[in-house]
Amino acid sequence: MRIAVIDTDSGFLQVLGNRVQRMGWEHRVLASAVRPEELVAMRLQALVVDLSVIGPQAWDYLERVAGVLPGLGIVVCTGGSTVAQRVRALRIGADDWLAKPCHPEELIARIEAVVRRRRRAEGHVEAPAVHAGDLEIRADRFQAFVAGRPADLTRREFELLELLAGAEGRVLEREDIYRRVWGYEMARGDRSVDVFVRKLRQKLERASPGWRYVHTHFGVGYRFAAEPRAPDFPPDPAVADPAPAAPESLPV
Repeated sequence: MRIAVIDTDSGFLQVLGNRVQRMGWEHRVLASAVRPEELVAMRLQALVVDLSVIGPQAWDYLERVAGVLPGLGIVVCTGGSTVAQRVRALRIGADDWLAKPCHPEELIARIEAVVRRRRRAEGHVEAPAVHAGDLEIRADRFQAFVAGRPADLTRREFELLELLAGAEGRVLEREDIYRRVWGYEMARGDRSVDVFVRKLRQKLERASPGWRYVHTHFGVGYRFAAEPRAPDFPPDPAVADPAPAAPESLPV
């Protein structure tokens, strides 16, 4: 495993460094943001980044890194935050978010989970396209298309769609979805699955309004099936959570 850490917390870096060295990992500490092209040359599997170190440009930097290195696992490990900030980071390319102070073992486990998901995704890039209703699901492009037009799914939204579509009509429980997409156990009260399902459903039904794809089984989970929408049939009910508030600036 080869990782880089953008952080300046000496105590945190020492404890983490000792642990990853014992595991045989290669790691590099970066005191500030470096150009994404430099990260490419490092041939990393994962990047751990404290957004407060980068400052006001943290969001733009995170999005640029995710765009230049689509195969890189990105774990944000930073101080206090809001739900809106965490959601924003996940939507623009981060794979996970861990709040400081945190135990290095948990951070390492999350890095492993992110890299494991990446490797599974790379192993499926040659899989044939899946067709359902108007939808074409392309694992090789991590995207869904309708008549050649992309549905503009984020990476996490595509992973969720691929999992649901691969269940062949079975209902998947929220906890199972979280475990298989996020890579670890779902905490009590975590509504990430519901939020991402709502966004996925909205994008699919906007791209293909004549079909219903993601179906809610209240109290259980979700099921994927392409079903024609009957005339005047109301949209599939959204989950109860309101949409996240507008993202706030990360305190530095």
